[in-house]
Amino acid sequence: MRQATLERTTKETQIALSLDLDGSGEGVIDTGIGFFNHMLELLKKHALINLTVKATGDLDVDYHHTVEDTGLVFGRALDRALGDRTGLTRYGFASIPMDEALCETSLDLGGRPFLVMQCAMKHQSVRDFEVKLVEEFFRAVSVEARANIHLRQIYGDEAHHVCEGLFKSFARALRAAKAIDPNEKGVPSSKGVI
Repeated sequence: MRQATLERTTKETQIALSLDLDGSGEGVIDTGIGFFNHMLELLKKHALINLTVKATGDLDVDYHHTVEDTGLVFGRALDRALGDRTGLTRYGFASIPMDEALCETSLDLGGRPFLVMQCAMKHQSVRDFEVKLVEEFFRAVSVEARANIHLRQIYGDEAHHVCEGLFKSFARALRAAKAIDPNEKGVPSSKGVI
């Protein structure tokens, strides 16, 4: 079973998260941040993972700690659920249109954390949610999941649509990369280990 359940408590946040990589998009998301909830709902639906998140944090300060710490816990859960990554497809790519916006993700679950995010709207906001927090979330995921993630806004001029495109393209890339390849008899690496 490719599942993980984790909790993380600091002086800034309390995160409880459960993940099932072979799910159907079910689960309850509650971070206290409406727009972030929406993005995580898209992630679980389009990645076909079951994901439940209960996060409380110092939202009176700002959203940064809650978003970043949720990314850390999600990334760690993803790493644990993948196990030794035997039989894994490993790579995923998706290009997703969202009205006037087009975004893409290239993903490698090969054990080397790195994030590249090209987004012209990085310094804009959707209501009071800064688009820059999308980068903070995925950086945390990259480190803890040991994943190489490249996110790119190709074009688009509506920040909400760009964020949706980034999350949906990541979700579809993850859906491809997490799949078990029946032709892969071991770990998908010439090194023999990930």
